[in-house]
This record gives sequence, C-alpha cells and structure tokens, in this order.
Amino acid sequence: MQTATSTILETLATGMDLAPELAEAGFSRLMDGEMTCAQAGSFLMGLRMKGETPQELTEAVRAALARAVRVTGIDGPTIDIVGTGGDGRSSFNCSTATALTLAGMGHRVVKHGNRAVSSSCGAADAVEGLGLPLELDPEDVRRLVAQRNFVFLFAPRFHPAFRNVMPIRRELGVRTLFNLLGPLLNPARPNHMLLGVARAELLPLMAQTLLMTGVRRAAVVHGAGGYDELTPMGPARIMLLEGDGEGRGTLTEISVDPADYGIAPCTPEELAVPDRDTAVRVLRELLSGGGPAPMRDMLVLNVGMALHLLEPGLALPDAMAAARLALAAGAGGKVLHA
Repeated sequence: MQTATSTILETLATGMDLAPELAEAGFSRLMDGEMTCAQAGSFLMGLRMKGETPQELTEAVRAALARAVRVTGIDGPTIDIVGTGGDGRSSFNCSTATALTLAGMGHRVVKHGNRAVSSSCGAADAVEGLGLPLELDPEDVRRLVAQRNFVFLFAPRFHPAFRNVMPIRRELGVRTLFNLLGPLLNPARPNHMLLGVARAELLPLMAQTLLMTGVRRAAVVHGAGGYDELTPMGPARIMLLEGDGEGRGTLTEISVDPADYGIAPCTPEELAVPDRDTAVRVLRELLSGGGPAPMRDMLVLNVGMALHLLEPGLALPDAMAAARLALAAGAGGKVLHA
C-alpha cells in the first residue's frame, strides 16, 4: 500500500499525468481514508500544480460515485442545472430558479448541491428557504420526481465518504480538484446537464469529463462578467456535448449573445443579492412571473439553453422564446405548490 502511494506521489512530483490505474488507486485511498494527512495533501496539491486532466477527474468521479448513496429508478431524460461556484458574484440563485422553471414545464430535474461556500445563498439554502425538503432517502427521491418533476439531493447526505476528505481540504485552504468535483457527482446520474464554470479555461476539462462519465447531452457554460451561468452582460462561451452514454461523442464550442434574443446588458449589481432572506424572496418573485427584469432576462438565457438540450431539434431562438413564455406564466411556482 505504501509503495503504491509513493509511486503516485513520485509521478506527480515529476509533473507527469497519472495513468488511469494510478489515478483510480489514488482517489480510492484518499476517499477511504487510507492516506495520511501529509500524503493526501501532497496528492491534491500535486494534481493542482501540474494541472488536472480529464482522465484524472473522471477517475475521481468514478471513485466518489462508487462510494455514494446511489439513486436509481428514474427513467427517461433527466437534467441537473449546476455550477462550480467560485465566481464571487453573490448573484441570485439562477440555477435553482432555472431548475424549478424546467420542472414546472414538465421536465424531470434532479438537482444536486450544497450550502453556500462563496455566495450569499447556496442551492441548499435556497431550496430549504422555499420550503422544499433536504434530508431525503433514495425512495423519497423517486416519489418526489414523480410528484413534482423536481428533487434536490443534498450532497452531504449522499456522499458519506467525503468525511475523509473535508478535513484535508480545510487544512489546505486552497482550491483543489474537489472544487470541480461537486457538480459532477450527482448520484442520480442525470443524462443531461447545464454546467457552469467561473473560469473559461475549465470549459474543455469539464466538457471532456462529462463525456467520459457518460452524460449524453450537456452544455458547459462560462458567462460574460466571469459568471458560472449565462448572463445578460454579453456573449457566453459554451461547449456543447453530444455523447453516446459510453464515453464517446462530440464537443462543439459556440457563443451565445443575449443581444440576439432582445436582452439588454445589465450590471453585476442588478444580479446580486446581499443575503439569504433576499435571495429567497427574489426567487419566489421570479418563480411567480415577476422579479427584477435583469434577473428574468438571465433566467430566460439559462432556461432556454436547458430546453435546447432537453428537446432535440428545438433551435435556440425557439427555446429562448419558450423560456420567456414559461417564466411569464410562473411555471416554476407550480412546483412549490405541487
């Protein structure tokens, strides 16, 4: 065991990428608590210093999911709307509002997330504030998807192995591969994803990893203004993924300009919320068909992109138009009262 861990660390120390079997062994030992604190810290920092590869991130995903509380029995197309976070913008909970709007339109949404780390109100905080349940068993998940088309999977409940990793992350106090893992670890394994990244250089890494882990259709987005969502501030860079579910497929980079859909620019201040209470209040307004215009415009962009993924053949202009109509009708509010 010690020799194999030393081999992994020596490989990283020389700046070399880990072969799949070494990456699998390293992440398995890390998540099973079989590395010392020094070894675990060296492992994570070695990966960061040389730069994580899609293969290494894929092995981390597989190791984490092998130890997760899995959710099965949800048939048909499903989607997760999620971001890496870390954009430092304290923006309203766009991904949660997007997810609930899609559910109100009849699409199955299985959202996975946690409480706030760098924002004023995280996805779990927002869902809890709206009165939706957090502490669920797998059986509850299937029932709620059938009942509401929406369910939230609270990450600590479904990833008990992370208790071996959290102390190391806290001691390091810097970004590691685990800052990227969260959005990739939905235990229900949705076959569609709208995934946002706060740094444009992460687009190919996250898109390749989604492809290798079996996602069928996805958009990895980096929004204007440095957001991990599409914003009204300007064109977004997007990697579109079309996969076969077995790790093969195509990636295409596109740009989406809000001006093409009649959306005016806005400022970061017009998208921000100062605290959890304000975030929940704004969410309720948006889900009921109201709310500030810049936030509604941002929702149109993200709901439209998700519809483009979920409905094959639906062109982006038509998807954006459908999103605008659904938001005006308060589609997301139906989910709260289901």
